[in-house]
Amino acid sequence: MPRQQQPSARPARRRSYDQFCATARALDSVGDRWTLLIVRELLAGPRRYTDLHADLPGVSTDVLASRLKDMEQGGLAVRRRLPPPAAASVYELTERGHGLLPVLAALAEWGAPAIGERRPTDAVRAHWFALPLLRALDALTHAGVVEVHLDEGEFHVRVNGSSGPADGAGVYGDGPAAHADARLVLDGEVCLALGRGEFTLAEAVKDGRVEVAGEGPLAAELRDGAML
Repeated sequence: MPRQQQPSARPARRRSYDQFCATARALDSVGDRWTLLIVRELLAGPRRYTDLHADLPGVSTDVLASRLKDMEQGGLAVRRRLPPPAAASVYELTERGHGLLPVLAALAEWGAPAIGERRPTDAVRAHWFALPLLRALDALTHAGVVEVHLDEGEFHVRVNGSSGPADGAGVYGDGPAAHADARLVLDGEVCLALGRGEFTLAEAVKDGRVEVAGEGPLAAELRDGAML
């Protein structure tokens, strides 16, 4: 007798709210635990799987791999191979994935009042302070790269300025920038307070809570704003 063919396994269907609603559709893509935090990490640039796992303390390897696969299937991220000598696979956001930056910035602004003193169990990475700081940099009119120095480490933010392709601060990066138009030195508490809107960046520069270094129009704007 001819051997019966086994039916091919169907790919597991992702959970859906099954609601004809834009918010529900968005949550179908990014509503799972860890997904938006993976986006937060990838906003800092292409990352290897091991780097993502190191900067997402608490996520299991299985969950991280599953979320990344879902993000690829959903058009939020892609995986590519870096050319030699790196020769490593990295994940990076697509244009649609980058579109989540204002969503994460709004969530950071909404969540800022809930941050009090750091708990003993809280992990911290310097670039996690980038999203709260975006609010303070949003009013800058000159474009360029701002390098930020905290006790926890360094990160940088690309500022589009009012004359740029999009208003306000743009995507940030992990670590020091290859070229920075301005450098800010401050501590994490000041950074969070700026995100909460407790004072402006100009006020923080004027009273010495933020130090500015660098030449050019962007650095001058950061310094001159404190003089007004």
